Order: sequence, then structure tokens, then C-alpha cells
Amino acid sequence: MTIEELVRRIDASDALRELDRAFGRQRSLRIKGMAGSLLALVAGSLAGKRGGVHLLVAGDRDEASYLCNDLINLNGALAAENRILFYPTAYKRSVQSHREDPAGIVQRTAVLTALAGYRDSAAPLLICSYPEALAEKVADRQRLAERILKLRRGQRIGMDQLEQQLTDYGFERVDFVGEPGQYSRRGGIVDLFSYGDSKPYRIDFFGDDIESIRLFSVGSQLSTETREEVEVVPNLKRPELAETRVSLAEYIGSDGATLWMTNPVHLLGRLDQIRTKLLGELEDPAEIDRLVTSRRQFVAETAGLRWISLNVSAPERPSDEGQQDVDFGASPQPQFNKNFELLAADIRRGNEEGRTTYILTENRAQMERLENVFESVGLAHVGYGHIPLTLHGGFVLPALRLALYTDHQIFDRYHRYTVPNEIDRRESMTIAELNALQVGDFVVHIDHGVGRFGGLVRSTTGGVVQEFIKLVYRDNDILFVNVHSLHRISKYKDKDAPEPKVHKLGSGAWQKLKQTTKNKVKDIARELIALYARRKASEGHAFSADGFLQQELEASFLYEDTPDQQSATQAVKEDMEQPVPMDRLVCGDVGFGKTEIAIRAAFKAATDGKQVAVLVPTTVLSLQHYRTFARRLKDFPVRVENFSRVKSAKQTREILDDLAAGKIDIIIGTHRLLGKNVRFRDLGLLVIDEEQKFGVANKEKLRHLKANVDTLTLTATPIPRTLQFSLMGARDLSIINTPPPNRQPVATEVDVFDEEIIREAIETELQRGGQVFFLHNRVQTLGQIREMIQRLCPGARVAVGHGQMPAAELEKIMMDFIYGEYDVLLATTIIESGIDIPNANTIIINDAHRFGLSDLHQLRGRVGRTNRKAYCYLLIPSEEAVTSDAHRRLRALEEFSDLGSGFNIAMQDLDIRGAGNILGAEQSGFITDIGFETYQKIMAEAVAELREEQGLEPDITAIDCVVETDSSAHLPDSYIGTTAEKIRLYRELDSLRTEEALAGFIARLTDRFGEPPASVEELFEVVRLRWVAEADGIERIVLKGGRATLYFVADERSAFYKSERFMTLLRAVAGQPKRFKLNQANNKLSLSVNGVATVSALRETLAGLTA
Repeated sequence: MTIEELVRRIDASDALRELDRAFGRQRSLRIKGMAGSLLALVAGSLAGKRGGVHLLVAGDRDEASYLCNDLINLNGALAAENRILFYPTAYKRSVQSHREDPAGIVQRTAVLTALAGYRDSAAPLLICSYPEALAEKVADRQRLAERILKLRRGQRIGMDQLEQQLTDYGFERVDFVGEPGQYSRRGGIVDLFSYGDSKPYRIDFFGDDIESIRLFSVGSQLSTETREEVEVVPNLKRPELAETRVSLAEYIGSDGATLWMTNPVHLLGRLDQIRTKLLGELEDPAEIDRLVTSRRQFVAETAGLRWISLNVSAPERPSDEGQQDVDFGASPQPQFNKNFELLAADIRRGNEEGRTTYILTENRAQMERLENVFESVGLAHVGYGHIPLTLHGGFVLPALRLALYTDHQIFDRYHRYTVPNEIDRRESMTIAELNALQVGDFVVHIDHGVGRFGGLVRSTTGGVVQEFIKLVYRDNDILFVNVHSLHRISKYKDKDAPEPKVHKLGSGAWQKLKQTTKNKVKDIARELIALYARRKASEGHAFSADGFLQQELEASFLYEDTPDQQSATQAVKEDMEQPVPMDRLVCGDVGFGKTEIAIRAAFKAATDGKQVAVLVPTTVLSLQHYRTFARRLKDFPVRVENFSRVKSAKQTREILDDLAAGKIDIIIGTHRLLGKNVRFRDLGLLVIDEEQKFGVANKEKLRHLKANVDTLTLTATPIPRTLQFSLMGARDLSIINTPPPNRQPVATEVDVFDEEIIREAIETELQRGGQVFFLHNRVQTLGQIREMIQRLCPGARVAVGHGQMPAAELEKIMMDFIYGEYDVLLATTIIESGIDIPNANTIIINDAHRFGLSDLHQLRGRVGRTNRKAYCYLLIPSEEAVTSDAHRRLRALEEFSDLGSGFNIAMQDLDIRGAGNILGAEQSGFITDIGFETYQKIMAEAVAELREEQGLEPDITAIDCVVETDSSAHLPDSYIGTTAEKIRLYRELDSLRTEEALAGFIARLTDRFGEPPASVEELFEVVRLRWVAEADGIERIVLKGGRATLYFVADERSAFYKSERFMTLLRAVAGQPKRFKLNQANNKLSLSVNGVATVSALRETLAGLTA
């Protein structure tokens, strides 16, 4: 069935016809028997017939968002015309918090402008809202109309005039626009972010005429679509717009509008509550009527509106006398708790009673999965239909003999919503800011070691302007680096290390350090390769293909599998089905579903009659894994046991006996599992979590165990790319980069330390039976914080944990917290290390400004691991006490409430967490000395050398060419004014490797800054020349006065000299002695070329030699 057919069936129902008739003659109606998403179907259908403005008020923000989402999914055509809108509060929490939320203001402004421009009453306008949003008053229509600036293509308006107008509107000038109320100006382009749209505008001028208007994305700063005209709306919260304020109901006016309320009693009660609470906080109580409406005012203002209430009526507006309620008789979708036999029985019973059941999902894979599950439990021919639609709640409608079941309810998953006009804040700009070089930062030059960044410097020789990067070394030695060699510099990143040692230019210390690192990498890689070869030669157990139990287990996973997770699961299973022992490493960030892959693999092994050992680094983690495994496998015929030092001697003996007798299928424990007294009857799979945390002795024992047992290793360490290549030959690797799609975003807010907020946060969580993490990173004052929590929430049981406690005591506290003995865990950052407590869904971080972004992201990752809404409160002492940098970090975290993977990994402040560890602890020392990116580059070189030693194809990507030219190739200030952005673009340009990538770069640059001038075009030519030169084994080019000298690879043992390309080059050069001359000095080969006036001429000449 299609969505249109579904809507037509609902339209034809008796209840809807009755409601339509009552709608025409009554001012107050009451409807009953609503369930699931039926309200969205009914309201959408009636609005479509009757037209007019419909304001739908739900109980809270989430409910209103789901209602809005349902309406959009059902009425695509209306949504495309922006006739379904969301109206939130303009503040971060509600009007009491006084912290404006730009995204909320944009969504509210979109509603007000849509209402102001609403003329055609036959076409409906639906607005979804909730009590907190309706309580706030808005600017009146006349004020708003006076303050809107219309811009259209071809209009005459000078850039200065536009800038003046924006300044009058209170817009702030910035380098790059990222928030509503900002504008930037460069060349002939003005970017501005109006409060009336969720995307900023790029206005392109030709003289004083507007040549084009484009919308662009905040994240990439690139244009997305063009517009003929736009409206610029200022912040409606500004004082001059706030003199006369009205409620939304008054703003809508009374002609023909309809007010739908899921619970009018709750709505009116909440309006008074908000007002009373705000009244107590205001310095001037007379202000109250300007800020919020009251119950009495709301009833009076909506007197002219038609009221439609669900189930209950407000005493002020009972339903019209003598009129019957309209009853739809629907009931909510039954709870099947992932029991598919129950679901099948329900569908069959419905079929027998003449009812048709439809499963609602837009995801074809989900339908296939359901079919597989039914088939596997022997219910292949269950008769049900499918509608490609996502709704929030399923329902049964007996009157129409119809049941609509949503797939996320069947599989018991969280359903995410999107609402219109959300500001799309992608993370790329923030990453760019994090990696931006500031003057004084430590940087590493691959040839000269660690120095400090001294900024961009410009020099003019013979009228030609060139730009250099200045690096300062020990004893104030200065090195100027050409912008074409920027790829040889990287920012020094290592979050744990103290300040690095700045090197002395020209001393051998750096070269020695580089060589030692390289040798070490080679040793480790060689060892890995040998181990891999040994495993490949040994014989293991080939597991059988998936059975129906396996499919049922996978179908009952709470979340939808991400593509990465699917491919990792598939790869693990394929490895297990091979006769060669598996050795696979699964790498993914915290909460990306690695444990689920381990559970599926363990279950597969157990159903084949093999035993599984899961090895974890700490007792707390072993208990946690045990609980996760036991929870997932409770409905299946496998026995899971936990083996750690918490067990008594008697229990330990029993477990060991049962293990040897084969009565235990899956055992989870710490390194004690490697003890001599532990014997397995038939071990088939070993799962190792965070292998890098085990000591050397344990690793040796593991090696013996692993030789012929299938092994699956999990790690949360982001593996650097170069390492992936070097390990590709030695280990099978699966990387999970995508977070689960339906994970609830963690509601994050930054607040000034306030006992009221802390009390509210803890009480709200405890009321829903949850637990709270309270993070305070000062051991000395933990006691004071504990007293404060106990004073604010006398009923809360508080536990205190910190790193200075004896390990056993800390472990006991953690265990008790996991088992629910405490409500609040007050701790220092020890929470960070891998603990996952599904019942803890609120985290409060005190003095959040003292943490780095990656730490905060890691800490916030501790909550929101289930399908319950999670909260994160970042507390700061006061706005003034926080640096602008810390502000930016906290704001990024607040906005990206669910971070994408690219963000995570770039965010580790390239957190060296594991690059060293994967190769063993000794590597970490080198990383501290040389910085992370440089370590990666050296590793790439080491791997390339190793390939040559082993007689593999040489890797020419290791050749790196530096170009020195007397032509002017740079980004002038008149084109791009900000140094940080220039450096970012130079680095990006430097890292490009193909003509296609360069074309993309040029298009992006033109889009953002206009047509590139000649010096920028020359810069592109230098990049193209470098590509040709590197392919020809050239390390350095000096092009001056029409002559060029090209220096070949310095290492005479390089595989390049044996390649066919070098021979072709020699033959071509020998044939033209007048133009080319080969020189050899100090065992170094160079080539002189005459008659090349420009960079592009040299590139064409070079390309012609090997063509």
C-alpha cells in the first residue's frame, strides 16, 4: 500500500467524516480513541480539506517534534512548500534560563514570517509546538514587517549600504559565517546569516548590482542552491523589536485558525507554572507581561480559535453542549518485546478477524530481516503488507480493520526525528579550527625536527611577491619554509606529553631520532608478518554457516546495523567459516557497536559446540561485558559465566570444573583466564578487548594460545591510516567509522554553576529510575561537592571514587554503582576508562572548560548508550572565567550533540591513544619525541623501505618534491584575508594528488572567494608540476630566470633507478643535448633544462620526456 492510499482510507472512515461535519459547526470539540501516530494522519487530512492555520500543541518538545516529523512524512507536498513548521522555544531550556538558542530563534522566525505572508486560506499551514514555546511572547506583525530587508537578483544596492543596514540590524562582522546574526565581506562577496532561514546567504556583487544569491552550508562553506530573492530578518529578541510583544495566539489572529491540543489541562497548567517560576526570578516583576503569557490571557486570545482537544477538555472551554465526542476507537501497537512468535500470532489472528496488518518502514533491509526471522522460526507465510513510511507510533484501528505496526517498535529501537529549519551544523569547520596553526604552536618539520610556528611572512624579490612559513628553532634559529612544502610540516599533537624539546637546526639529533624510530617500526612489522605467515600455515576449525538462532539474535539488536558494522560482522563470520584460524582486529570508537560483533561471533562459535573465552583488561570491564553478553543471550540456550577476582574460592573451583567439562559456553574474565589452572574442553574462539592494555608476559601466553584458535581483537583506538596499510599485510582489519544511526543524541547544555540546575538534573534522572555521573576533577574538594549533592537531594545515595584510592576499593565502588547500590557516582575522570553503565543517563561535568574537546567527547560518550534520552550538563564557574578558546570548544560540543565519526577521530586532538599502543608500548616514547603526524610520515617511509627489502613493487609515493621558483605563486591578502584560512588552504592544496581533486579545490575556492587571480592560478601550476616531478623521481626543482635544475632522489640505492620510467627519461634526455644536461656531483644526479620560462612550460617539457 502507498502513503496516498493509506491517507485515502483514513479519509473515508466514518469517524473522520463525523469530525469534518462537527468541524463546520462547533467551536469546541473533543476527540477520543487516538493512539500512536493517528493524530498526525487525522490532523493532516482535515487540514488538507479545510485549509487555514492549524496550531498543534503536544505535551513537550520531543512529542511535538515527533508529531511534526509524522506530518512531514505523511504530507510530502505540503512539507516541500514549507507549510509544516516547528515552533520551539527561543532559549536553551526555556525562558527561565535566559540563554538564547540561535537555532530556536530561526525556527520561530520562520513560523512568524510564514504567518505574516499567509494569504491563501484554502492551503493549510500546520505549526507544531509545546507549552514552553507558546508561553514566550513574540514581536508583533507590524514591527516585524518594518524590519525585513528584501534582496533580489539584479537589485541595485551598494555593498557599503548593505553592510550599514546589517550593522543597524545588530549583525556582527566575522571572517566566516557560522551563526545567525553574522556576516562577512571579502572581495565582491557578502555572506550573511539571516534569522529567517536555516542556511546562510552568499550575495555576489557586480559593482553595485546583486549578480547572484546562493544558499551555502555552514560546515563546508560551499553553495548548495540559488535563489531569485531572499528576506533578511534581524533577531526578534532585540530590544527595539521587543517594545510591544504579543503571544503567538494573538499573532495568528482569530479568523479560521484551529488549535489542536493533546492535553489542554496540561498546557494551561504549564503556562501558569512557567509564569510563576519566572516571576520569582525577575528583578522587575512588571516585566512579566512583556515576556510570557498567562493561562487567562491564552484562553482570552484563543477565544476566536476553534479548539480540538484529545480525551479531556479544559474547564474554561468545555466541548459544545449536546455534542457527542468523536471516537476513533484506535488502540496503540501492542508490545511484542522482540518476541516474533507473538507478533506472527497477532498478525494471523488479525487476518482471521478480517484485519490487515501493515509494517511501516522506509528501510527495505528491515523488511527482509523480518521475513528471514519469520522464516527461521517456521512462520514463513505470515500475511502482512508493507508501507514505505516512517511514523513514530503504530496503532490498531478496528473500524477500518487496519493495523499499522512500526518497525522500530517491533525491534524495540529508538526512533530519531528531524524537524524543519534546523541549522545544519556540520563539523568540518570546527575540525579546521582545531587543526589551525596559531603563532607559537609547536610544529614538526620532517627534515629539521620540532620548532615553533612563527606565522606567514611575505618577501618581494624583483617585484615578485612570495609567501613563506616562518619556523623558530632553538637559539632563535629561523627556518623559512616555502608554501609549496607545507606538507613537510605538521602540527605537534600529543595530548599527554609535556612540552616537546625544540631541536637545534643542523645538529644530527633529529636525524638520529628519525632513524631509530624507523628501525623500530621495521622490526615490529617484520615480526607481525612472520607471525601471520605462521598462522596461515596452521590448521583451525571451520565453523558452519549461520543457523536460524543466529538470525534471530541479530534481528533482536536494539539498533539498526550501520554499513560498517554489517561488513565487519560479515567479515568475521567469513573468517570463522574458513579452515585457517581467524586473526581479525575490529577498530571503532566507543559505542560504535564492537561488543555486538563480538557477541554475534561468540554465539556463532557456541552454537557450533565450541567454547569462547572473552579476555578483558579490568575486573569492572569483565563484569560489564558479562552483563551485556548475558542480557543479549538470555533467551538463547547458551551459558555465560564471569571469571574474575570477585568470585569466591568455591565459585572459582566450580567454574573451572564446569569449563573443563564443557558445561560453560562463553567465559568472560581478566588475565586470570590465562592461568595454568584454566583448562578448556574445546576452545574455538578467543575475543580480546583492548589488547594494548595487557602486559608483555600476558601477550606471550596469548601468542601460544592464538596460534590455532580463531581470534577476534577489539579496540577503541583510532588507527592511523599509514598503520592500516602496514598492518594490512599482517592482520585482517575491520574499521567501524559510523555511529549507530538511531542512537539518541545526548542533550548537551553549557550552564553557569547553579545548585538549582544540579538539583533538577539529579532529581529528574532519579525519578525515572536512572543513575547520575557527577564529574569533579579535584580530589581535594570532592567532599564539599558530596555534601552539596546530599543537601540538594537528601534521598540520593552518593558514592565517591577517585584515582588515589586503593584499586580494590575503587573497583568495589564501581561494581556497587553498576549493580544500582548508589544513585550518584561522584568521581574524577576515572569514569572515562571504558565503563558502560546503561542505567546512567545523566552526566554533570563541573569546570568543563578545563577539559580538552576529546576528553569531553569521551566523557559524554559514557551516557546515551541505550534507547533512553540522555543529558550532559557542562558547568562553568562564570562566563567571564572562561577563555574564548574554551568557549568555542564547549559550544562545538553543545551543538554537535551527536558527533559523526570524522569528528571523533579528528578530535582526539589526534589523541595518540593508540597509534603507539597498537605497535607496543615502546612506540609511545617516539611519538612523544616527534609528534603524531610526523610519526605517521616516518612510518610510511619505513614501510616503503621494507617493501623494497622484501622485493615488492617500490612505492613511489614516498618521493617528495620541493619546488623553488621566482614566479609569484601565492594567495594574496586581497583575495583571502585571514592567515589561518590561508594556511589551511595551502595545506589542503599541498595534499592534493589528482587533477580531479584539484578541479574540486578550484571550484570550492571560486565559490567562496570569487575568481582566482593570476598568482593563485600560478599556485595551481606549481602543484601540477610537483605531481609530474614526483613520478619522475625528482626531489627538488629550482626554476629561476628561464632555467631549471632538477635534483633526482638522493639515495642511489632507490628502486627508482632500476625502474623502466627512469630508463625512458635517460633516453629522452640523451636525444636532446642542447636542451638537457645531466650532472653528477657527490654521487647526486641532477638535470639542467634550458628555455623554460614558466612553471607550466617546465611541466609540459617534463611530461613530454616520459610520454
